[in-house]
Amino acid sequence: MTTTFSRRAALGGLGASLLATPAARAQTGDWPNRSVKFVCGYPPGGSTDAFTRAYGDYLAQHYKQPFVVENKTSAGSIIACEIVARAAPDGYTFLFTNSTALFANKVTYKKLPYDPDKDLVPVSLMPAGHLPMYVHKSVPAKTIPEFVAWAKTTKVNFGTYGAGSVAHITCATFNNVHGLSMQPVHYRGEGPMWADINGGVVHAAVGSYQAASAAMQAGNAIPIAVPTTTRMKRKLLHVPTFHEQGATHPYFLLQGLVGCLAPAGTPRPIVEAVSNLMVEAGKTPRIQALLEQFGIDDAAQDWREFERYFREDGPLLVKAVKELGLDPI
Repeated sequence: MTTTFSRRAALGGLGASLLATPAARAQTGDWPNRSVKFVCGYPPGGSTDAFTRAYGDYLAQHYKQPFVVENKTSAGSIIACEIVARAAPDGYTFLFTNSTALFANKVTYKKLPYDPDKDLVPVSLMPAGHLPMYVHKSVPAKTIPEFVAWAKTTKVNFGTYGAGSVAHITCATFNNVHGLSMQPVHYRGEGPMWADINGGVVHAAVGSYQAASAAMQAGNAIPIAVPTTTRMKRKLLHVPTFHEQGATHPYFLLQGLVGCLAPAGTPRPIVEAVSNLMVEAGKTPRIQALLEQFGIDDAAQDWREFERYFREDGPLLVKAVKELGLDPI
């Protein structure tokens, strides 16, 4: 799917170096002087696409140039990543994808047509928010300790939105830490997973607040824990964290992200300019409303934070997926 806006958006690419220099803050010249392509690895309706369009529209207004959003879906965002990895590093092609494409795919696929560490450079990190754990209303457990005790005596189906996902990692971590034998049930995305939670086909699941909203409103999905060491700020304020309930394994703290990246070699001044504007855009009423809708606490962060994520959090996610023992596709 391709959408063209009459205004302009520019997304930049990051240089490989971690340290900003005075030269890196130089003017970006006549860039951009034509449309910029945003390649989104996921279909319309989800958070990745929503962020691509919202942040991109802000950049379009700033630069007074048109831009094009192209949704290149399927294959775990591989198609989109390959397109951008092979694009000219001239500041006119950028990628919007998530942590699965950047980290989990390294383990779940035998061979990728792109190298996330060498072919792409981070521009801006957009936290995808907490991924709460929910149980079906029939489950006689409303806390993590109660759930573990119940799962030890029951055959449990645990919904995930894909093999190698954070939901899959959560299920496996419960099994490993507490000696459970829950069966992960993999779906192609959150939609069908929450439909089965609604119907009681699976007992528990992990996923985004927005996708789970309908099941929660119907009273069929009950949130019992959220990841990280702090509670959600916008939604589910009453729901305690895994950490508060004694589930302190680091894999219970994993979160996803939406990332904006550029082809390796994209001029550094463009990267920094776009990165700064992404942070600026995150403070606008439109994007704050979008964050409220999706139950996400934080807006876009700059290239430095994205580089930190690549160094510190990314390897942890790769390690967690490796421990799942998946047979690479």
